[in-house]
Amino acid sequence: MIRKLHRFCAALLAVVLLGGCAGIEVEQYRAEKPQLELRKFFSGTLDGWGMFQDRSGKVIKRFHVVIEAKWQGDTGTLDERFTWSDGEQGGNPARRVWTLTDLGGGRFSGSAGDVVGAALGETAGNALRWRYVLALNVDGNVIHVDFDDWMFLVDDQVMLNRSLMSKYGFALGEVTLSLRRRTP
Repeated sequence: MIRKLHRFCAALLAVVLLGGCAGIEVEQYRAEKPQLELRKFFSGTLDGWGMFQDRSGKVIKRFHVVIEAKWQGDTGTLDERFTWSDGEQGGNPARRVWTLTDLGGGRFSGSAGDVVGAALGETAGNALRWRYVLALNVDGNVIHVDFDDWMFLVDDQVMLNRSLMSKYGFALGEVTLSLRRRTP
């Protein structure tokens, strides 16, 4: 009887874990408009307003970011400068500089000083899914956190971004961000 219970629990755990692997793919947004051209949207100066919420939904920190974006050939640079709501960085960078590479076919790779390994992104329709590991300073300790970043183009000037943060598959919180391109 106990052996059957162990097998049942193991099977149930396997179903739950495998079910967590099935998710939304960026390809599901292929027909959505307007079409996201990453190199076009991330060109020039952008303003962003966002917040970080812990896993309970409590807003922990708000921020404003100014992004200077430019491309040279297949390489893009996003220079992000953050201002935090509490006036302190709290282990968060005041600046992050991304280097992006257009791999073709709607696929991109990226790197930044606090990104562990390569960030990988894919676009389809109005959506971008961007996945990476970020080295975050939490109370003087650096922890590696998985980011599953979804961006959706609303129109030529506005993009909405939702980043789910996790560690070992457990939700830690999320970042919500609205980006707006400055008009010249």
